[in-house]
Amino acid sequence: MTTVPLEAPTRRTAGAGLRGVATADVDRHDRLALMRTGELGSVHSWELVTAVDGPGTRMTLFVSGCPLRCAYCHNPDTMAMKDGDPVLASEILDRVRRYLPVFRATGGGLTLSGGEILMQPAFAGRLLHGAKEMGVHTALDTSGYLGANATDAMLADTDLVLLDVKSGDPETYRAVTGRELAPTLTFGRRLAETTDCEVWIRFVLVPGLTDDQRNVERVAAYAASLNRRRAGTVTRVEVLPFHQMGRDKWASLGMEYSLEDTEPPTPEAVEAVREQFRAQGLTTY
Repeated sequence: MTTVPLEAPTRRTAGAGLRGVATADVDRHDRLALMRTGELGSVHSWELVTAVDGPGTRMTLFVSGCPLRCAYCHNPDTMAMKDGDPVLASEILDRVRRYLPVFRATGGGLTLSGGEILMQPAFAGRLLHGAKEMGVHTALDTSGYLGANATDAMLADTDLVLLDVKSGDPETYRAVTGRELAPTLTFGRRLAETTDCEVWIRFVLVPGLTDDQRNVERVAAYAASLNRRRAGTVTRVEVLPFHQMGRDKWASLGMEYSLEDTEPPTPEAVEAVREQFRAQGLTTY
């Protein structure tokens, strides 16, 4: 496992879309066949970021398709897989190869995100394996809801999992995502018990939705429990303040946005939640 210095997360800059990455000219039948083998993915965009989505400078790839319907999603345009563009895995790996000097100099690498990357496990597996063959640090950014889709081989090619634990209370999780919490918890335990993956826990603090003290305590206790299963599993927790940067996207897609009037949490509220995680012995930003 590669050890890198911890940095405080910074705000994401605007993505590059698919600039510089060629889309594949394939018909529907061929597209589905190539997606089954992982040679092709449905891709939304990519960007190059620092101190976000993992250590160092990262090439973060956003795929299309997600089984969750998070109330605070800031990329609702990634929810439907059909809305992505067809891109060959070889095209993405060529782009990764171009940035090898940057990754080596900064301790960075490739992060696969979404949408939900585990909706396209064959594509993810091919990218992870190709990146590892180049000696590139790899990360999966996932809710864990589809953790059962991650094969042992895929996780063997993964250095870091950014696990979004959106709530510690099942009812709150259902209110946030429309889905069940249990698969996420099961996936995290699998990472601790059967892999060498480093895990960063991410938790979005939304006033009136996820900020109940008992809910936060459950997430913190869960994160700490993973370290009891395998010491050093969770090396970092990021408490991410809710923001309204996705509101205009919801409106442009004609989707109802239930958090229209929700204000971001105060700095004091964010710091209080971070202290709840620190009280469990967790390095928290």
